[in-house]
Amino acid sequence: MCGRYSLTTPPEAVRRLFALTTTPNFPARYNIAPTQSVPVVRPSDASGGGRELAMLRWGLVPSWASELSIGAKMINARAETVSEKPAFRAAFRHRRCLVPADGFYEWQVEGKNKQPMRITLSDGGLFAFAGLWERWTKGLEGRLETFTIITTDASSSIAHIHERMPVMLEREDHEKWLDPRAGADDLKGLLRPFPPERLKAVAVSTRVNNVRHDDPACLEPFAMQGALL
Repeated sequence: MCGRYSLTTPPEAVRRLFALTTTPNFPARYNIAPTQSVPVVRPSDASGGGRELAMLRWGLVPSWASELSIGAKMINARAETVSEKPAFRAAFRHRRCLVPADGFYEWQVEGKNKQPMRITLSDGGLFAFAGLWERWTKGLEGRLETFTIITTDASSSIAHIHERMPVMLEREDHEKWLDPRAGADDLKGLLRPFPPERLKAVAVSTRVNNVRHDDPACLEPFAMQGALL
């Protein structure tokens, strides 16, 4: 699964990787948690097309949902069933997005303790999760746009930490993922574990356990045997 991640990369680097026409403006985030509003990239509604960066709430709320609270249970969608589940299938067909990130967290069980591990690209670079977004309108609450992150089996290099991982898309697959003409078979082919040799996991401070902590200290390495994998 994916329940926390980071986006500390400067906005200009986000603009370049995701081919945005303007440089976005958002703060560095060290401990992104569900129900928070964070940047996602999606096709633009503007007549000129292209891509836009929008701030969406993490935790997909289907358009037919009666309550906003359902989003807290919809932070992830399983790749194996995403095209079939009523909560996700319409978004899978029509509302796909890229979720910029430069790391995500999983908790490794160490005896009675759970050690947070930050997983990144080996070179520490920026990447994108495969995401879906949805628009929900309800009474006085007005319109709300939300998203979910798709998960798959973990790569072999990090499977000892957790059996699932978010789908990390290759740069050359961004266009296909956002293409409204892409078929289900083509899209499902992208929902696979990331190459294990290109991932790195490092034990980090337990400060990240608390969602109120969102600062560089969350990324500090934590000294433990076998922390650097």
